[in-house]
Amino acid sequence: MKFRIASMLAAWALCCFQGSAVAAETRTAQEFMLNNGMKIIVREDRRAPTVAHMIWYKAGSMDEQNGTTGLAHALEHMMFKGTKTLKPGEFSQRVAALGGRENAFTSKDYTAYFQQIEKSKLESVMSLEAERMVNLKFDKDEFAREIRVVMEERRWRTEDQPIPQVYELLNATAFIAHPYHHPIVGWMADLQSMTVQDAKNWYDRWYAPNNAVMVVTGDVDAKQVFKLAQKHFGKIPRKAVPTTRPQEEPEQRGMRRVVVKAPAENPYVVLAFKVPALRDVEKDDESHALDVLAAILDGYDNARLNAKLVRTDKVANSVGAGYSNVARGPVTFLLDGTPANGTTTEQLEKLLRAEVERIAKEGVSEQELKRVKAQLVAGQIYKRDSIFGQAMEIGVMEMSGLSHTKIDRVIEKLRAVTAEQVQAVAQKYFGDEALTVATLVPLPLSEKKAAPPPKGLRH
Repeated sequence: MKFRIASMLAAWALCCFQGSAVAAETRTAQEFMLNNGMKIIVREDRRAPTVAHMIWYKAGSMDEQNGTTGLAHALEHMMFKGTKTLKPGEFSQRVAALGGRENAFTSKDYTAYFQQIEKSKLESVMSLEAERMVNLKFDKDEFAREIRVVMEERRWRTEDQPIPQVYELLNATAFIAHPYHHPIVGWMADLQSMTVQDAKNWYDRWYAPNNAVMVVTGDVDAKQVFKLAQKHFGKIPRKAVPTTRPQEEPEQRGMRRVVVKAPAENPYVVLAFKVPALRDVEKDDESHALDVLAAILDGYDNARLNAKLVRTDKVANSVGAGYSNVARGPVTFLLDGTPANGTTTEQLEKLLRAEVERIAKEGVSEQELKRVKAQLVAGQIYKRDSIFGQAMEIGVMEMSGLSHTKIDRVIEKLRAVTAEQVQAVAQKYFGDEALTVATLVPLPLSEKKAAPPPKGLRH
């Protein structure tokens, strides 16, 4: 997956993590439920004496309202600013003293907190997470400092960066009614008017054991993890968590276009087609076929887009395709590229679409399909190479409304995708009706104001 598509996916989660490359094998996770409604999922992996401990809250930017965008992310920052028993910054200091690392990330669909730690220190970090689930402090001065950090983060990551500006406007144009319209970090005006009481209200509304999932992977005993969870989280009372009302995006009835003018080295274009998300692993065969189609276009070094438009025809400096089908809300299939000298963004747009149209008309050979599916399945399996990667995979599935028990079934369904199914989705979903196109028109770099990253940035 190329840089621009990666930028889009990164824009859907403000996060920071990395994993080690170790051969993984399939393991079955065990699931428990505390009496207060908190789900505990444990996958034992004995390859190294380490543990990934994650707490996922089903509350992301899609749960915000106009005027308070950015709240989920702002609250994530406040989770490190002290509790009844912890001073501001002490949470991170304690994890570091234990020899671990920790961070958090906010997405459109959820907010998650994690620690990677030596296995004997698991109870210590579990105790810390339980403390801030129920005893977070909201100091007005701490909030004032932290919201300034968030505003600087927005300037540094979006307002001063041309590609993130493109994707922010793309989402705001593609989604009219659905809250995916809003950026995770929030609109600047909402950040400027946000109060510490807004953050506390968000915490009181969503941060409850019955709206959280604990995921633990690594060198642990599942039953012992459950006992520790009961000890530290079991006494936290459940809350009446609000029921999210259906927020359906109206049917798009024609192509939408948007242009961003910003200091940049090169022009750029991205096309977003509205396509089905994965809601039912067993029934949603079109979603699996779209996954394979993305891999055919851009799943490996010599995939179709790069081979044709960059290497052979030399009409683009870079091209890409992306489809992330696991989400609480609607999803898009992306095509993007930076044109080479002598090629316009309008021409590249047509050339990108022509590659999908070629599959729609001619299909794909069994040989190519077999090769691409092998690459795609390998990529799915490689996500489990690290202890942390396994925890991420489980958490994302659970937060998106899909059971972690279906993870292996997804791979089986990908293996079963036929050439006819790939051709059918290429024919069905890539017309003008549900397409949004965003184009970057570069301005001179002399107009760009260099700014250092904000102090206190966690991600």
